[in-house]
Amino acid sequence: MKKVIILSVLTALVFNFSACKSEKKPDYSKENKVNQNKSTAAFSLKKAKNEINFTAYKTTEKIPVGGQFKKVDINSGGEGNSIKEAINNTEFSIPVSSIFTKDTSRDFKIKKFFFAVMDNTKLLSGKLVLENDSTGYTNIKMNGVSNKVPFSYTIEKNTFMMNATMDVTKWNAVEALNSLNTVCKDLHKGADGVSKTWSEVALNIKSIF
Repeated sequence: MKKVIILSVLTALVFNFSACKSEKKPDYSKENKVNQNKSTAAFSLKKAKNEINFTAYKTTEKIPVGGQFKKVDINSGGEGNSIKEAINNTEFSIPVSSIFTKDTSRDFKIKKFFFAVMDNTKLLSGKLVLENDSTGYTNIKMNGVSNKVPFSYTIEKNTFMMNATMDVTKWNAVEALNSLNTVCKDLHKGADGVSKTWSEVALNIKSIF
C-alpha cells in the first residue's frame, strides 16, 4: 500500500514539474526591440524616391552621355523632422553594379573597364554635409581615395535637388579612364578623328519625400 501511495505522489510531482516547464513566459524584449526600431521622423531618405543621375562626356566636342545608379544604401542618418535635417550628415553607399545608361553594352564596359580597374571600388561611398541653405559638400570615396566634392542644392516643397561636378583624376583614376577610352576608342571619336573621354562628370541627385 505504501508503495502505491509513494508512486502516486511521485507521479503527481513529475506531472506538476513538467507542466511548470512547458509554460512559456511572454518575451517582452521582442516588443521593445520592435518599438525601438520604429522611426518617428517626419522625413526619411530610406523611404524617399532617390534618383542619382550623372553625365559623362566623350569626343573633343564634349558630347554628353547620361546615366544613373539605380540603388543607394543609407548607412547612417537619413532621418529628420525636416528635409534639411534628413539630408545633413547622411552616410551612404552606391553599388557600381547598379549603373544604368539604357545601353547594356556600355554598362558592361563602364563596370569592367573603368570601375573594375580601380582599387576596392564595388561601392562609391560618402557623407552629405549641408553648410547653409544653398551649398554643401560630400566626401566621396572611390579607388581607395576620399575627396571633397562641393555642391549646390535646393529644397522645394517635398523635393531635395543637388548638383555637383567631379574630376575623376582627383581619385587617381587616370588609368581607369584610359582603360575605358581604349575599349571605347572608335565610339569616342569626334569629327576631328580624335578619341577622347573626359575626366569631368556632372552629378544630379534628387530625393522626393
